[in-house]
Amino acid sequence: MNIFLIMLISVFMAAYYMFFAPSARVPEQETVHAVAVSDLRSIAECALAVHNAQISGATFNDICVEQNAIKSEFICLDAKNTITDCEASGIKKPKLSLLVTVTGKIHTSDYNEMMEILEKNFATTGSFGIVQDGMIVSGGSALTRAVPEAIQQQMELEDGQLVYMSHYDIPDPDAVFTGKGGEDLICPVGTNKTYRFGRWQCMGYNMKTSCGGDLMWDPSLMECVPDETRKPLCAGRQTAILVDDVWECVNPFAERNCGGNLIARLNYETLEWECVEDPNKVPVSSKCAAARTQTQRGRGGASLRIASSTCTECEKMVINEDTCEAVCVPDSTKITDQRCYPGRSSECSGGSRAFYFGFPNVTYVKNAKVVAESMVPFDSLHSQNRRFNCLDCGNGTIDRQKSQAPFVAVCE
Repeated sequence: MNIFLIMLISVFMAAYYMFFAPSARVPEQETVHAVAVSDLRSIAECALAVHNAQISGATFNDICVEQNAIKSEFICLDAKNTITDCEASGIKKPKLSLLVTVTGKIHTSDYNEMMEILEKNFATTGSFGIVQDGMIVSGGSALTRAVPEAIQQQMELEDGQLVYMSHYDIPDPDAVFTGKGGEDLICPVGTNKTYRFGRWQCMGYNMKTSCGGDLMWDPSLMECVPDETRKPLCAGRQTAILVDDVWECVNPFAERNCGGNLIARLNYETLEWECVEDPNKVPVSSKCAAARTQTQRGRGGASLRIASSTCTECEKMVINEDTCEAVCVPDSTKITDQRCYPGRSSECSGGSRAFYFGFPNVTYVKNAKVVAESMVPFDSLHSQNRRFNCLDCGNGTIDRQKSQAPFVAVCE
């Protein structure tokens, strides 16, 4: 009998140990903690998605928005830190223009886990943290950011809510040109087509503040020009030129000179000297004994780095018989010249690619009669290098109505 009881007790003890031992409970506790952390991280990720969508003028309609009571608003403050309209009136703009996104309250017991999530996954996000006593406490940072009282009242902030605040710019009234839509909007010279706050706008840029290197602002030409006071004195036969907006002394040919009616000219693409025809020595069968050439200058930031009085490999010279003035215009027959376009011309074809000429300025366009009826774009997508280039619209297509091959190419 005693042996039977001892065996029965041993069986019960073994079963108890198997079901309630610490090694069996640890995986269960770790799983519960991982699920809780995942839920908290999804709240932060959902708030960030709502915030980013609001910036681009879209709406994030995931179920997590309603579940976590997430809302986002543009809020602007004046000099007295009171809420005002987010618009520029005359030359005055709001002192602060903020986009504020908040979530519902999280439980006090989840503060530590949420702070660890913010530190690990959102350390570089900025003003993103938990509200405590009107301050945003971010993970991994000892700094706290105060929330203006007007915003606290507007958003009805309470301790325990996640808050994400970021600044955004309100454009100046005189720098915005609005149209009916992106398709009909053609930006004037001096502006770039930019998608901001849910619509296409032409944003003006101030060239006066962007003259870098050895350039200076010319108020008469309204562009950056070389600063002659910084031009160095080069030794020997070297010549001072602007390379990437900085004066440098460049050597010409080492042991050979250009003969006949040729002169030395620097190739701006390879930065090597080459022999080209001297426009002043080209024989002309007209009343103009010596044609006067116009100096072409590129806009600030263009790849045309110094003034040039000679035509490139992609151009031909045209002489006005009345004024005896010679101008350079694009020559479409040179598009297969490797010096004019280094790639293969057959590759720049299809619905998303087309050739265009890098017109340096508006004056050059007026002289080139072939594009007199077309709107020539001057923006960061189009080079001003006085050569033929290939415009690649990527996933988009070429706008055939606004383009004129091979001189003007515009993406839809």
